[in-house]
Amino acid sequence: MRHLWEELCALPHRGSATACEALAARKLKAYLEQTSPRTSEDPEYQVEVQPFMAPRSYGPELILISLLLALGGWLGLWWLALVGALGFWAHFSGWWVPWRKLFDRYPSQNVLAQTGQGRKTLVLMAHYDTAKTFFLYHPKRVRFFRHNFLINAALATLLPLGALWTGVSQLLGLYFLVQAVLLALRELGAPYVNGANDNATGVAVAVALFEELRRDPLPDHRVVLALTGSEEVGAKGAEFLVRSGRIPPDALVLNIDNVGQGELFYATGEGMLVYHAYRGALLERARATPGAQPLAYRLAYFDTRPFAARKIPCLTLIRLKNGIPPNWHWPTDRPDGVDWEAVQETLFYARALVRQLV
Repeated sequence: MRHLWEELCALPHRGSATACEALAARKLKAYLEQTSPRTSEDPEYQVEVQPFMAPRSYGPELILISLLLALGGWLGLWWLALVGALGFWAHFSGWWVPWRKLFDRYPSQNVLAQTGQGRKTLVLMAHYDTAKTFFLYHPKRVRFFRHNFLINAALATLLPLGALWTGVSQLLGLYFLVQAVLLALRELGAPYVNGANDNATGVAVAVALFEELRRDPLPDHRVVLALTGSEEVGAKGAEFLVRSGRIPPDALVLNIDNVGQGELFYATGEGMLVYHAYRGALLERARATPGAQPLAYRLAYFDTRPFAARKIPCLTLIRLKNGIPPNWHWPTDRPDGVDWEAVQETLFYARALVRQLV
């Protein structure tokens, strides 16, 4: 488990839909094929890459949305501001928008492995890509991330109505114009982070648990390992996976994200704007298993978002420190910021949950 984590952290980054993300995917596929080759005892075992298209950053789409809001406010065009407001809600809720293909232009990929057979399906999921940083993630500002987001959401939602009053609409238009400029500067100069915690730790735990379940199968379960790409730009890999029909609607999805430091939580639901409550056997087992605290997660989104939106039973494990993932999307998210004992304890907890499914 640690060797794989170190291999991922040795890359400078694994930015969504970049060459480094593709290299990470090749490393993951090679690791799974070399350390766990197919045997006669496990004829169902297979490893594959699932390609799809994604953006390299969420910035360009948010720039477009900010410009729609800015122009709608400055020109007093309520309908244009409404398009921007709907775009804002769609972006942070995972809804389809007509301009999606303008930004989903770069190749990305999920790395999938499967073992076992049975009537039930368990999905072990973790994203392996990393994000670009932004000034809002600075350690002195990140604790206000949710507050800043809610202010933006409120202003974007109210702007179509505010466009009817010239002074108010122009002021709001200027606000979103400044936001577009800041996002553009981010695109020009912000680096991708290494992602030792977010989410090389989650990948290490998911792979380790998958290999354990391959050696000691879960009765009557097909186990799918889903290492997703492009989570940081809108859960694109998870969205493609769920749309591909590879995961049955009654599957159980265990997602592991940011587990290298802090207190362990199990999310009971998620949603930055529209909230999706989790359901299913994994959530029930988590409530009865000591070692993690419940959490209604509204800070950001997980790869479980497209599954939860479709009522597919799921659960996410995450570690937080003062309510925030440690070193979240900041250049300090490097190997020396990971407590390996916390990673191992997460594996123990995840194993306890899964073994109770029989």
